[in-house]
Amino acid sequence: MPIAAAKTQGASSPNQPAERSDWRFAREAAYSWIGILITLAVAATIEFPLCRLIVARVHASSWRLAVEDVVLVVILGLFLYGQLIFQLCRLGYYKRMMAHRAAERREIEAIYDSARPAALTIVVPSYREHPRLVHQTLMSAALAEYPGRRVVLLIDDPLNPADSQAANDLAAMRHLPQKIEATMHLQKVKYDAELAAFERRVLDGAVDHAAEFARLGGLYREAANWLEAQAAGYEVQDYTDALFVERILREPARAHRERGQQLAARGREPATAAPRSEPMREYRRLASLFSARLSSFERKRFVNLSHVANKSMNLNGYFALIGRHFRVAMRADGAHLEECEAASAQLDVPDADYVLSLDADSLIMSDYALRLSAILREPGNRRIGIIQSPHRAIPGSPRLLQRVAGSQSSVSRMTSQGSTYFGASFWVGSNALFRREALEEICEVVQERGFAIKKYARDRTLVEDAESTIDFLAHGWEVYNYPDPLAYSATPPDFGSLIIQRLRWAGGGLLNVGKLLRYLRAAPERSTRIPEAIVRFHYLASTAINVGMLVLPVIAIGESNSSVGFLLSAAAYYILYARDLVACEYGWLDLPRVYALNLLLIPVSLEGLLNVLRQAWTGRKPAFRRTPKVFERTPAPARYILMPLVLLVLAMATAGADYLSGSWPFAIVGLVNAALLSYALAGLVGLREGLADIAAGLGIRAVWPRAATTNDRGASAADPAATPV
Repeated sequence: MPIAAAKTQGASSPNQPAERSDWRFAREAAYSWIGILITLAVAATIEFPLCRLIVARVHASSWRLAVEDVVLVVILGLFLYGQLIFQLCRLGYYKRMMAHRAAERREIEAIYDSARPAALTIVVPSYREHPRLVHQTLMSAALAEYPGRRVVLLIDDPLNPADSQAANDLAAMRHLPQKIEATMHLQKVKYDAELAAFERRVLDGAVDHAAEFARLGGLYREAANWLEAQAAGYEVQDYTDALFVERILREPARAHRERGQQLAARGREPATAAPRSEPMREYRRLASLFSARLSSFERKRFVNLSHVANKSMNLNGYFALIGRHFRVAMRADGAHLEECEAASAQLDVPDADYVLSLDADSLIMSDYALRLSAILREPGNRRIGIIQSPHRAIPGSPRLLQRVAGSQSSVSRMTSQGSTYFGASFWVGSNALFRREALEEICEVVQERGFAIKKYARDRTLVEDAESTIDFLAHGWEVYNYPDPLAYSATPPDFGSLIIQRLRWAGGGLLNVGKLLRYLRAAPERSTRIPEAIVRFHYLASTAINVGMLVLPVIAIGESNSSVGFLLSAAAYYILYARDLVACEYGWLDLPRVYALNLLLIPVSLEGLLNVLRQAWTGRKPAFRRTPKVFERTPAPARYILMPLVLLVLAMATAGADYLSGSWPFAIVGLVNAALLSYALAGLVGLREGLADIAAGLGIRAVWPRAATTNDRGASAADPAATPV
């Protein structure tokens, strides 16, 4: 049984009537079935005859031709497999959306009825981020509805940067939590006092429900006024600021104002009566709106914590401290944290039932924690260890490359949602809510510089979320994607920063295939896990599948019917992809742009695959490289401009050869690839920027004005290897 059917009942689009949305979801599910049937039919008509041909060539000792056909079978098989998984996940997504009904506010707000709700800590791992971006992330976390939440900024910057700008940024980062908490302090004090006053009235038996509802209406109006004042005073400099002001400040303000009007209207009704718990819930909710406690933590201050330079160990460093008390002991090699009794502690890390990890360039909606924690509390969901809302790309960027990469991310969100239908979700690192019990169960202790270090999120590869997912699964925990998107995340703004991100994404999935197979082999009811295994394997092996695009332009299918069949399958895939782009509020014209970007990123996928093979052979993991979060352009290494140029020439030459040999369908493919690669280099990278990066890579001094080649902290970013870790 698909996991989605057991866990949720999901939502129609908030902008459309349920009946119309359900009809649209059913129609798109039917289109997915058509795509699946086409792909299977094409696979049968191409792959099976080719396999028979290989056998015949082997019997005839035509080894060279047999090897060529084997390569062809593998490459085409990978493409068809990738198309099939996309269509299956698309089908799963729309089936989930047909079944999903979002819980009503009164259901998710039941947590305010408890005097001791489960404790939540929100952690924001950060490394040399721009303070403005982190401020927005921390504000979204601080304003996320949940009683008694704590927000901790995990600063991983070098402790004593030599660069003056980096030092100023670090000082600003350290001050951010206190600055935000101070901004909300007066609101917190006011609503705490209102709750305490109501509790006294309850004890005195002096509760007048009509008066309470009228008072609550005014308090919600004041909360709305405060948020609107924050929005009015925020300087909007770009599209990210605009989204922050609208979704994090103005949208909750409108909701509070509307709720206040409804409560005030109830207060004016004659003989107003309500259960005592109803106004208590409202007062508790108001008191929690501005009650977040914010702080920061720097693991590098302490010698006996992990200093490994990656996000996983930054998270692990704090996870290991939760619920414990420490004093700082100064020794010859520096400061150490020593566990102690609460009475003598210098550092108290409060306990937490749930931990929400949020990247420093992401935003969560105000109901994120309420909705996801409500699902974790349902009796049937006891073994969900991670729940997340796959993010949307922040819309509205003026940069074409950023918009195209964002459209990829948005469609990928739909695929992730569909994987949950088959019980094949993976933790995606930008945001996730963890059950603390699950974290402790997968914890392992390793040695680093002679110290015992607790490790929760794994860092054996560059994709900690994929590897950690399998560890959760192996311990009997499930990973679940909530159907409605409740988060946004930034997309790299230029080709140089996108390379760093995608190279990291490509660097490790395949290394986890063995771990996945061990989990599947040990799991009960193995036969029922075949759909899960097929979808999970594709997630881990997608880099190898992408690399197949490198070979496609230089091969051709001998029979014209087979060529047409393959193109028919590709057409079905891209039509469905384009429909999903439109569903994500992009356009049909974004489809060729996405295809062009995929061609442009072939060298990145290839290098990622080579890094995986190198790590498998040598056991040495590539350096973890964080995606630059800066406002100036990050230059791209010259090889990532030169290799697409080589592919461009190769595609044109292959198109001519295919035309002369009579394989006109693949001649058309070659010409289309050449045209789109040209567009990608000119429109997505930029001619001036590309030439400047080639010149820099070759050590040639450019005679034309160059775009900035340093980030705003002054560190050279000419090659991913030079990016600080």
